[in-house]
Amino acid sequence: MRKLTYFIACSVDGFIGDVNGDAAAMFPYVDEEFLDFLKADHPETMSTPGRRALGFDDLENKRFDTVIQGRASYDVALKEDITSPYAHLRQYVASRTLGESPSPDVEIIADGLLDKVRELKAEDGGLDIYLCGGSRLAGELFDEIDELVIKTYPIVYGAGMPMFGAGFDVARFTLGGARSFGNGAVVRTYAREH
Repeated sequence: MRKLTYFIACSVDGFIGDVNGDAAAMFPYVDEEFLDFLKADHPETMSTPGRRALGFDDLENKRFDTVIQGRASYDVALKEDITSPYAHLRQYVASRTLGESPSPDVEIIADGLLDKVRELKAEDGGLDIYLCGGSRLAGELFDEIDELVIKTYPIVYGAGMPMFGAGFDVARFTLGGARSFGNGAVVRTYAREH
């Protein structure tokens, strides 16, 4: 069974962006030490254009071979005329409003999201599934999330887009590891308790 991992950046107070979903205040924390960590442990979580710009587009996927993101997350790429932001992964976008995909490499999931995620998780072999965001999608898929990888940056938004944009029952996760960085960022990994 493949895992669905919500790999997300957030502020100390648990927001993945400001009230408009803008996470630009976190970008300065992606320094050389942090990039070395991403390249070594999670190179596939960087967008294809980002990997190319930073010179590591040739790195093999280590943890994930599939990405699922919401419409708002995908729109960030579309605004830059990037229709296939994770060309090194199988790409799915959950959207009831997008209609036809602007790229043959991106499959739109308009209906049956839970069934599709369960189908992907049940596939034999392969790597795991990267839940890229956003907030509402993570809330909708909460019961399917097996692992959380939370990149916490030392900033406080005060208000903004929460990590999970929907209500659900309390769930317990076990800390699998934590790593701190010189810039104050901390990456924590949690596994869902079953």
